[in-house]
Amino acid sequence: MSVRIENQTCFFITESGEEIRLAADVTILTDSEKSMSAVDLDGQRVYITEAEADALTVAGAVDGRRHLKVTDSDSVI
Repeated sequence: MSVRIENQTCFFITESGEEIRLAADVTILTDSEKSMSAVDLDGQRVYITEAEADALTVAGAVDGRRHLKVTDSDSVI
């Protein structure tokens, strides 16, 4: 798990160590190329699971995720 939440404070594990943010200062986004949710921390993208994204929104983060649509007719989705 790349994120831990305690009392509306978020602790993110990044390549350079631990980043701490208030939940209200975090915006969850969708990386359409990877079809994953992520947060940007000072220019560094941290990918998170949908469960982590949902937990962040409950803690007060801004939910900026987008639903992606399949464009290929032979897709299994």
